[in-house]
Amino acid sequence: MASNEIRRGAAEMTIAMLMSGTIGWLVVSSQQSAFNVVFFRCIFGGATLALVCAMLGLFRRRLFSWKMLGLALLGGAAIVANWVLLFAAYSRASISMATAVYNTQPFMLVALGAVVFRERISASTVVWLVLAFVGLVFVVKVEPAVLAVPGHYLTGIAYAVGAAAMYAVSSIITKRLKGTPPHLIALIQVLLGVVMLAPLVRFDALPATGVQWLELIVLGVVNTGLMYVLLYGAIQKLPTSMTGALSFIYPVVAIIVDRIAFGQTLAWIQVLGAVLILLAAAGVNLGWRIVPQRRVPSV
Repeated sequence: MASNEIRRGAAEMTIAMLMSGTIGWLVVSSQQSAFNVVFFRCIFGGATLALVCAMLGLFRRRLFSWKMLGLALLGGAAIVANWVLLFAAYSRASISMATAVYNTQPFMLVALGAVVFRERISASTVVWLVLAFVGLVFVVKVEPAVLAVPGHYLTGIAYAVGAAAMYAVSSIITKRLKGTPPHLIALIQVLLGVVMLAPLVRFDALPATGVQWLELIVLGVVNTGLMYVLLYGAIQKLPTSMTGALSFIYPVVAIIVDRIAFGQTLAWIQVLGAVLILLAAAGVNLGWRIVPQRRVPSV
């Protein structure tokens, strides 16, 4: 039974990560501003998650408290900012590079964990952090000419770093919501997104074609509502190490989709930088040790 549950969890996680990898394509193809895309993602995703929560019987009074709502809304503000920044990065730095840089989020999480929860940072994590920083330098392609006149590329990279930081903030806050069904947390977050972004939406520049509307609907219903259901279901069934390993399907698929859909080609130094970032992120997520752990001498 346990092996069947793990297989099912692995299948759910794989499908969820495949969905994640196509988000950039839907965002860019819709030709909408980041505010518009996230707003409609929240509307269509919220409708889907509300239906899921109702089917699971999660609208029970005992699941709600002022503390829970406050933390969920605070985390929701961070996750909505995360989406806006990441989606804005796609059109500026390319889906491939934005996704690679976005995967520095484990290090943001480690740093916040050290500050907020006083968690100890291992020597191996420090080495992985240095490797990720080298990869980030390669991705940015630090050249005097580029830095003298910053273009959209560097702006996009900065947005992706900001998105990773906002994701880490949201994760730290969500850690304090143990016992609250994740589907309910996600619903509260997307509903907040609708309220937050309504004043910023360009209603005079809505999708001009049915295909663009379909892309936004798919982004909300499939790549948000259904994806969250699969993702949370997988997380509940899988060991942490397996969840971390399967999560790297997402950046690989995103880079492949970027190449197929938009013909995105990368300089060799960008490819090297992306590989270093993803390798370092895998090292942290999967607990790979570079520096041997000190043995406490027995008395």
